[in-house]
Amino acid sequence: MTLSESQLSQLKETIYQLALEENFQDMRVSDINTSGYFEKFKSWLNNGYHGEMSFLERNQELRQHPDSLQAGTCRVLSFRYNYLPTNAQFSAPLKNPDMANISRYALGRDYHKLIRKKLSNIVRQAANQLNLEQFIEARVLVDSAPVLETAFAEKSGLGWKGKHSLIINESGGSWFFLGEIFINQPIQVDAPVEDKCGSCTACISLCPTDAIIDGKTVDARRCISYLTIENKGPIPEDIRTSLGNRVYGCDDCQLACPWNRYSSVSEDKDFYPRHGLESSELKDLWLWDENMFLSNFEGSPVRRIGYQNWLRNLAVAIGNTGNPDYIELLEKKLPDANAMVTEHILWAIKTLGEKHALNNTRSKLLSKTKKLINCVVNMHPRDA
Repeated sequence: MTLSESQLSQLKETIYQLALEENFQDMRVSDINTSGYFEKFKSWLNNGYHGEMSFLERNQELRQHPDSLQAGTCRVLSFRYNYLPTNAQFSAPLKNPDMANISRYALGRDYHKLIRKKLSNIVRQAANQLNLEQFIEARVLVDSAPVLETAFAEKSGLGWKGKHSLIINESGGSWFFLGEIFINQPIQVDAPVEDKCGSCTACISLCPTDAIIDGKTVDARRCISYLTIENKGPIPEDIRTSLGNRVYGCDDCQLACPWNRYSSVSEDKDFYPRHGLESSELKDLWLWDENMFLSNFEGSPVRRIGYQNWLRNLAVAIGNTGNPDYIELLEKKLPDANAMVTEHILWAIKTLGEKHALNNTRSKLLSKTKKLINCVVNMHPRDA
């Protein structure tokens, strides 16, 4: 049964108010037409920009037609939830090569279950308050199904898709999670907003690996977030030095975006940094064994990459420090490493050794040059 206009309006307002009570910053509504968006997604796949994320190649019918994913769906409700912690350090980890730089969203608890629970509470309470349980069929989604979530967020006016492919909100920047509710009632849709990136190319220029290849297109095969999280194999050797000390994800494109000056911090303590991750040193994280990794990252999104890939990422970061003092620490981990991680450890050892040798050579050359200059000065004091 389709609700009356009055009931639909009341349902939308009730969901919106409940969303605010659950600490969401906004909720907008779109229809389920994916025309234009789906074709761009298919083109992105056909170009191989998704790397080894084969799951994106499956269930195309569900992505194109949301009502195939949830029968009866005619509207998508898109929600925005800020996650930037109050004590987020933006520049300190990147400026100190001995520190581990972890993407801000992963410093606290895993958002998937938290956001999904909040959205489930919202739709259940709305139906209950309005006595509409028998008329509402809905499904909550938070990165849990084949959905073009940025398409619906943009269609609904929650924000516009930036050149880095993330949704940007004029008053909230891009430091937020997205969540959706697929619903069977034709709630009034909201209008899209203007794309205000203009001629700005800050995110493209600052990307360490040149992964943003053109407007709103990211080549995941070069993206540090993909390489350190979704990638299950080795990190391409020609890209390793560009990773710097980024051991889980990358925020550089968001750090570059001028719209993030308007971002608001989150008051949700679930997203506050845990275990001092915002200021952890590489050597300390490297000393964790697998049990410590599993224990310290319980309830964290980092846990899902597994201990071996965690070591892989750390090995690359340590190799980029240029500090030969790490070589002994790297060698001690070889018995715990699988073949893929061993290759990265050996790369790091070789890299540090070569940098050490180069620095010694430069130091000797500098010393010889200084001595030569002193000799010349002593021989020709007036010319000096």
